[in-house]
Amino acid sequence: MKIINCLAIKEKIKEQLIEEIKMLKKHNVVPTLAIIQIGNNNASNIYIRNKINLSKELNTKTLLFHFDENVQIETIQLKIDELNKNSDINGILIQLPLPKQINAKQLVNRVNPKKDVDCFTFENIGKLWTAKNDSLVIKSCTPAGIIEILKKSNIELLGKHVVIISRSNIVGKPLAALFLLENSTVTICHSKSKNLQSLTKSADIIVVAVGKPKFLKKEHVKDGAVIVDVGINRDENNKICGDVDSDSLINMDIHITPVPGGVGPLTVTMLLKNLIYLTKIQKNIK
Repeated sequence: MKIINCLAIKEKIKEQLIEEIKMLKKHNVVPTLAIIQIGNNNASNIYIRNKINLSKELNTKTLLFHFDENVQIETIQLKIDELNKNSDINGILIQLPLPKQINAKQLVNRVNPKKDVDCFTFENIGKLWTAKNDSLVIKSCTPAGIIEILKKSNIELLGKHVVIISRSNIVGKPLAALFLLENSTVTICHSKSKNLQSLTKSADIIVVAVGKPKFLKKEHVKDGAVIVDVGINRDENNKICGDVDSDSLINMDIHITPVPGGVGPLTVTMLLKNLIYLTKIQKNIK
């Protein structure tokens, strides 16, 4: 089993972003992200802190607008409208999950698609699924990070059979679109899929994002496969683990992303990459 060095890949991407940010500053432009957070979800707090820390490291700007979980949706809509009109704001992010009484789709689609750093608006999702390589405007962050990991690890995607165990709007569906752009053959599996083992056994690349500790085991994987583990869980000993039972794969000829230190750091990095990309489009800077 070979562990893919995702942190080294993150550093390479950061180096590229730093150069782009320096170029933008020559035009007196500082990429600025606005985050809207509702409530006090612990996972969201950690994720936001990571975003702010990376923003400081790269010399971009992040503004956090934090609302009580009982806030009226009209208040958030007015804030989004204000941020949409503000030319100094280049990206807007609605931090998920939202409290149950808030309609997430309604808020996300209030964001100007040209400032949608997460690629969550219906317009940008549509562009993603109908895009050609040279026309793709924005990419979902976690899926984009996964593609970067594989490409920078010199893993061939063209014609490869990819099995994605996830049909979520955040990972599974947009990731399928990105793999199709790379001319991969894609199978999406989910909780109702039958004969999962026979599907994963035929896969050259497996991406698992089901939120179940050690879900994917040795019997699901063939030698020579590449496994991307998106899961972050706690095992029976309260130790952080992924969706893959990596201990059972130790003696296999596979490549695998680690947990922690795998896909997660790339997700935050790709968010900043999206912010810079959108900033350049808005300011008409090449």
